This record gives sequence, C-alpha cells and structure tokens, in this order.
Amino acid sequence: MAITKAKKHDIVAKVADALKDAVSVVFVRFSGLSVADTSAMRKNLKNEGVGYYVAKKTLIRRALAGKGYAGEVPELPGEIAIAWSTTDATSAARGIHEHGKKHKGALSIVGGVFEGLFADAAKMQAIATIPSVPVLRGMFVNVINSPIQGFVIALNKIAENLENKGA
Repeated sequence: MAITKAKKHDIVAKVADALKDAVSVVFVRFSGLSVADTSAMRKNLKNEGVGYYVAKKTLIRRALAGKGYAGEVPELPGEIAIAWSTTDATSAARGIHEHGKKHKGALSIVGGVFEGLFADAAKMQAIATIPSVPVLRGMFVNVINSPIQGFVIALNKIAENLENKGA
C-alpha cells in the first residue's frame, strides 16, 4: 500500500525529531518478531530511556541526510528500525543487543550513529558491550578500593602477629 506524500513528510519529521536530540542511534534489522515480543521490547527500551521506531529505509535515509553526520550510511538490509537514546550513548545499542540475545536471529544491529559519525555493525556491537555508567562507576570504585583494602588486611595481620607475640 502506497504512503501519501503528507504521511511521508510526517514520518521524516518524526525520525528527524528523534535524531535531533539523540546521543546515539542504532539501525536495527528485525524479522520474525511477534507483536507481543515487539511490544514488550518497546516497553523495556522505553523504561531504559531508549526510543524505537520503524520506518521505510528511504525515509530514514532522507531524515539522516538532513542531520549532516560524517561518513557513509552503512548497508541497511531487510526491514529496518531505529533505536536512539538522548541520555546514555551506549544504552540504545546495549538494549538492542540484549533483546537480540533473547530473540535469536529476530533482531540484529546493522550499524548506527555514534559521536556524530556513521558506524558499521561491528563498531556498534562493540559499543553495545560497554557496561552502563553506574556499572562503570562501581568498577572504578573497586579499582580504587582494592589497594586500600589490601593495605588494611596487611595492617590487621601485622596487629594480630604483634598480639600473638606479646601474649
């Protein structure tokens, strides 16, 4: 069924509006995903601050052309959706990656936009495996805490040895 010009303008405007404030964008290939699974995925992504929208590739390309991203748009095979985040640069890729593991073969990352540059699937997959900011903060605290904790344990052993010798 053909889409009217007015509807196409609305779709391009909606995609462009989503891209306007996006920190990162992920191009998602989907196929064979049930409506229930799609609805659950959209709800989970929305809770994580990630938007998800399905549009024709030509309309997505038209909206991307107006943004002026550097590089070349990656190959977009099959049915394509976009996922974007306005806060955490890795959350869109991470969310799609996690849902892709749940729905084997139904979802895959085919590229995206990260830091104003088009990225291929491999780069976006690498970005998807970066832990979230709170997890990274926890890891950093553990790295800082580890030497201090080792020092405290060593002092405790020294104190125990001195008590045993003095008794």
